[in-house]
Amino acid sequence: MQIIETSDAFKALIENIKSTTQGYKDPLAFGIARVDFGQLNSSKVLQATYPVVNWNENFGSAAIFIEALKEQGVEVDFNQNEVVCNINLSFLESCLNAFTPYSDEAYGDAHKNIQVVSTLYSLMKENGYREGEYRVVFIFNDAPCVSVEATYLKLYALSLAKVQLRSINLNGAFGALPNVAWSDGNPIELEWLREFEIELKLSNSYPHIDFVDKFPRFLQHIIPADNTRVLETSKVRFGAQLHAGTTVMPGASYINFNAGTTGVSMVEGRISSSAIVGDGSDVGGGASILGVLSGTDGNPISIGKNCLLGANSVCGIPLGDGCIIDAGIAVLEGTKIVINPKALEKIQEVNAGVSLNGEIFKGKDLAGLNGLHFRQNSLTGELTASRSTREIKLNADLH
Repeated sequence: MQIIETSDAFKALIENIKSTTQGYKDPLAFGIARVDFGQLNSSKVLQATYPVVNWNENFGSAAIFIEALKEQGVEVDFNQNEVVCNINLSFLESCLNAFTPYSDEAYGDAHKNIQVVSTLYSLMKENGYREGEYRVVFIFNDAPCVSVEATYLKLYALSLAKVQLRSINLNGAFGALPNVAWSDGNPIELEWLREFEIELKLSNSYPHIDFVDKFPRFLQHIIPADNTRVLETSKVRFGAQLHAGTTVMPGASYINFNAGTTGVSMVEGRISSSAIVGDGSDVGGGASILGVLSGTDGNPISIGKNCLLGANSVCGIPLGDGCIIDAGIAVLEGTKIVINPKALEKIQEVNAGVSLNGEIFKGKDLAGLNGLHFRQNSLTGELTASRSTREIKLNADLH
């Protein structure tokens, strides 16, 4: 591409690219990634790192990337769900020529793609690069994951809150991602460790392995908000989403991928994959919110605002706002729960349009209701529900 002098000329170029490129369509997501390769299998991608993720935005930059690929003889197939292409210095030079009108603004939030291109151009020119080490990735349809690069792009989108939890297709992610050993944030092929175990151990150069998993940890890729605290890196998996102000304590806490918080929350228990916790809620020490693979019949669980899950409690149904599950109680879909008539009347007052009849209910009958307080009768052992009489508020000084 020739050097573009003005913003109007840039806009005209974008329109020309879109109108003259056969089958052109804007990508759902795209970004430039650096990939890590296997130590034994040099073509095996272990991880993809994105400094900037674009999700349903910045379509002008996407058009420039697509045109720069075309100039290198690479035609993007818009009928594919995922497209992954190697990039080189010529690609970056073409992009920089097109971005010239905005070069002075490259370090503002509005033009981070230009900053990526400019920074990468300098790095590659100064230090060189391995073929395929840097790639541009496009997702055109939200289909099951196939490549490592596109899977990471989706996980980034979740952890950066570019998309809502449970809103994108993550089928195939476990098949796409290799199981690797992680050492100080770097992925290592298990096959390589086995192949060179004797040499590594006898030479005292066997790496310190932090964990083995298909997913890295949240903090290896994401910079949290200033008022967000994660007290132990192992407690949050990449692909989780933490709203600003969330505190994740050490111990029994854990937040899986495609799960997390949508407001200021305290997490001292387990938020399983697909589970969502609302603003002002507290997941007590050792409490567990079941995921779709943990006995919920595939129904994902959302916890409403200002809820409290007591220590070592188990939540297997969705909860509305202002609910409490006392410590040590398991509320599952099939759990039998007693509600006396007066308590039932008060519960229905805060759940307009809901009709409940009887005195014994299954947990799934109460799913999503507001203002429930689940207790266990210490004399009879039966589980009961009543109207929650207190609003759960977190200690603002701790968040």
